[in-house]
Amino acid sequence: MVRITDVARRAGVSPSTVSYALSGKRPISDETRRRVEAAARDLGYRPHAGAHALAGGLPNVVALAAPLRPGVHVPVMMRLAVSVVTTARAHDHDVLLLTQEEAEEGLRRALGTASVDALLLTDVELHDSRLPLLRSLDRPSVVIGVPANPRGLTCVDLDFRAAGETCVNHLAELGHRTVALVGSPPEVYLRRTAYAHHLMQGFTTAATHHGLASSVHPGDPDPGAAPRLAERLLREHPALTAVVVHNEPLLAPLIAAFEHLGLRVPADLSVTAVCPDDLAATPRVPVTSVSLPADELGTRAVELLMRKLHGAPVPDKTLLPPRLTERSSTRHA
Repeated sequence: MVRITDVARRAGVSPSTVSYALSGKRPISDETRRRVEAAARDLGYRPHAGAHALAGGLPNVVALAAPLRPGVHVPVMMRLAVSVVTTARAHDHDVLLLTQEEAEEGLRRALGTASVDALLLTDVELHDSRLPLLRSLDRPSVVIGVPANPRGLTCVDLDFRAAGETCVNHLAELGHRTVALVGSPPEVYLRRTAYAHHLMQGFTTAATHHGLASSVHPGDPDPGAAPRLAERLLREHPALTAVVVHNEPLLAPLIAAFEHLGLRVPADLSVTAVCPDDLAATPRVPVTSVSLPADELGTRAVELLMRKLHGAPVPDKTLLPPRLTERSSTRHA
């Protein structure tokens, strides 16, 4: 497949200049336009549907690959999707939502049968099989997540590693010496989903830095599993005084399970979480938390796409800094 970068190399110009020359979006000198058109003709390059849309004013479409896999917390994913749709509409784009577990070939089919001029990818794994396709596309893409090798990609996400560190730093400053991470569902770790591993790395790194005893426990998101998990944590770690929760459905049930076992929050056990702010305020004891900014991530991702569509430079990686809000669930040990 001939890419826009191939045409740019043949014509001796930048990819954005090729885009402008073929779409008519910005004025280009006649000599440069002829050189680009000749290079495209020689190579057999066909601009994708989005380029034609830019030139003709036709409706544009952003494809959002948001697979609803086991372990994905659907309310957070849908909040991100609504943000993507709202921001895209502000830029006169519609959104094609792909919720199936589309591997590389599935994405190729979706991109080939719709007038898609840009792609957003979510639920990214550290070694995601879809990433080679993104690197070869002749249209812009943005990854919501940071894989192990982000080379050639545009990535945006919460800085999950820093989020894990922030939670542990807060607990260490309060004097806690034994902490546990109740993390994402087991299948999320088995897929090596990037955000879960980055947060776990931040948690363990900060715990080691502060000399804390620490452990990581993937959490079954079924609220009915909370009592068993609470019992196991206390059985394995009798000195436990603090927990970080990165598993939205388990947050309130886990607090209730600990209190049923006789541990008062925060008098006996401090709890922090990485979750949306409204969820942190839901339990009987409002939870100190790092905000999970699904709305902002959707907005940032679309804005990066629009800049790329118009040939503007964008950073390779955008990490939103963690924002910790202290509430009633943490206190000095």
